[in-house]
Amino acid sequence: MRSRLIVLLSVTFVVSFCSFAYEFVYSELLTVMYGGTVTQYVITVGLYFFSLGVGAGLSDDLGADRSANFFRTEVYLAAVAPAGFLLIVGLNSVTIPSWVPAAAVWVLARLPVVAVGWLSGFELPLLTRMVQQTGVETASWTGRWSERVSALSRRGLGLFWHTHTPEGRRSGLSVVLALDYIGGLVGAVVYARILYPRLGLVSTIVLLALINAVGALVFLARFSDRWGFGGATSLSFTNEPGVLLVVCVLLTAGHAGALTHHEQLDEQVSGLYLEHKMESEYPPGAMEIDIVEQQTTKYQHIVRYRRTWTGPGQNPHFTGTTEECLRLGMDVQLCESWADSYHDGLVDVPMSMYEHSPDTEVLVIGGGDWIAIDQLRAYNVSVDHVDLDSQFMEYAKRTQFFRRWHNDSETYARLNTTAEDGYAYLQGTDRRYDLILLDLPGASDNDLLKLYSTEFYQLLRSHLEDDGVVGTWAYSPNAHPQHHKAYVNTVRAAGFTHQLPYSAWEDTDSDGRTERVERFYLLAPEPRAPIDTDRTAYTRQYANRYEATQWEPVPRYAGVRLNSIFHPNYDIIIDT
Repeated sequence: MRSRLIVLLSVTFVVSFCSFAYEFVYSELLTVMYGGTVTQYVITVGLYFFSLGVGAGLSDDLGADRSANFFRTEVYLAAVAPAGFLLIVGLNSVTIPSWVPAAAVWVLARLPVVAVGWLSGFELPLLTRMVQQTGVETASWTGRWSERVSALSRRGLGLFWHTHTPEGRRSGLSVVLALDYIGGLVGAVVYARILYPRLGLVSTIVLLALINAVGALVFLARFSDRWGFGGATSLSFTNEPGVLLVVCVLLTAGHAGALTHHEQLDEQVSGLYLEHKMESEYPPGAMEIDIVEQQTTKYQHIVRYRRTWTGPGQNPHFTGTTEECLRLGMDVQLCESWADSYHDGLVDVPMSMYEHSPDTEVLVIGGGDWIAIDQLRAYNVSVDHVDLDSQFMEYAKRTQFFRRWHNDSETYARLNTTAEDGYAYLQGTDRRYDLILLDLPGASDNDLLKLYSTEFYQLLRSHLEDDGVVGTWAYSPNAHPQHHKAYVNTVRAAGFTHQLPYSAWEDTDSDGRTERVERFYLLAPEPRAPIDTDRTAYTRQYANRYEATQWEPVPRYAGVRLNSIFHPNYDIIIDT
C-alpha cells in the first residue's frame, strides 16, 4: 500500500503539471490567433479556474469506482486537449461565413479551455479520496527528513497561528494539494523555459497529451485487477471495457509517433493556418503561399515563406511571379521586393543629416537581421546594436536569405552588439547618440506595449545628443487612425515636439512607376537640420521626393490617452 501511495502522489504531480501547462498553451495559442496577450491570458486563466471549480463540484456525482473514473478522465484529457488545440487552429484556418456572429466564434474558440479545466477538476477530488483510502500514514512514509521539515514549518507557523503536531499522519487533502501546487509551478517553468521555446505550441500540446495517456496506463497497471497488474488492492477498480484500454494505447502510440516527427507536424499545422491567413491579404485565388521554413525562439515564431502571384494580369506587388518573405508571428518583416528600399528609408535618409565618420554615434534598437548594420557600415559610423532575441540574430547570421543583404555585417569593426531588451539597455547606460534608429516589430500585442510607451520615448530623448534625432517606421495614419492618435500623443508627451514625416520609395514591380514602400518619422525635441538630398546616394536618387520635406510640430489629439507602462492605452495595439 505504501508503494501505491507513492504512485498516487506521483500521478498527482504529473497531472497537475499537464493541466497547468495546457492552459498556458491555450493562452499563447489564443494570443497568436486573436492578439492581446493580457486579455487572452486573463480570460483563459479565469475560465480554467471556473471550470476547475465546476468539475470539482460535480466530482461527488461520480460513482464509487474512483480508480476507474480517474483512468477515464486521463484518457479523455489525452484526446480532448490536442483536439481542442486543432479546433482553435481550424477556426482560424477557414473562412467563417459573415452571418455567423463573432460572439459565437469567440465562445467556440474557448470551449477547449473549459473542457480541459472541467476534466482537470475531477482529478484532485478523486486523487484525494484514493490517497485517504490507502490508509497509509502520509507523514511517516517519506522518512525522517519529512519530520524535520514539518517541525521547522510548525515553528514558523506557530508565530502567527495555533499549531499542533500531527501524530504520524497528514490529511490526504493537504498532501494532494501541496503536490498539485508544486506540479503547477513546475509545469509553468518547464513550459516557459523549455517546452515552448524548444518545441513550439503544436509539439508541446502533443507531448502533454502523451504524458496524460502514459500516466493513465501506469495508473491502470498499478491498480487494475482485471488486467493482472495490480494485485491485491484496497482501491476499487471495476471492470473497464477493453475498448477504453485500446483507445488509451492508440492515443499513446499516436502521440508518440507524432512527436518523433514533430518538425513535420509543426510545419503542417502551422502551414495550414499561416497560408490561409496570408492568402486573406490578397484577392481570392490571386496569391499562392508556400511555407519554406519555421523556427521558434524564446521570444517569437519565425516563418519564411514563398508567395507566387496567380491572379489575372501583371503582378502589381513585385517583379516577376515569385518572391520570398519573412514574418515574425503574423507580422510581415521583410520581402525581397522591398528589403533594400525599407532599409534605405530607415538608414540612408536620416544619415543625410550627419557626418559619415566614426565620430557619429548611432544606436540601433531591434534590427536582429543585421541589414541596417550593413547600411550603416557604408557610412563608417560607430554603432551600438541592441536586440532582445539572440537566437534570431544567430539564425540571421547563418541563413543565406539574410546574408545577401547584411553581408556578414556582424563583423563590422565599429559595431558593438548587445543581446538585451532595448528598454533595459537604455536604463543601464549613460551613453548619448547622434542618431537612434528603431527597427522594431509593430505594436501587435501586449508584449510590445512598453516599446510604444511614454516612458520608453522619454528614455530615448534622454540619450540623444543636443542635435540628435530618433528615426522609426510607422503605421499609416489612414489605415490605423486610433493607433496613430495614441502613438502621436505618447511621443509628444515624452518631449518629442517636432517630427519630419517621409516615405521610402522604389519601383517594386518594375512597371516604370515609383511606389511608396514604408512610412517613417524623424523625431526630435525641436526642429533639426533638413534632409540633405545630396549627401547619400539614395536621397540623390529620389531627391524630388525629399526636397519638400520639413520639420513640423507633432500634433496633439484631444480626448486620446497616451500609452504608459502603468496605464496602457490598448488602442495603440494593431489588430493583425
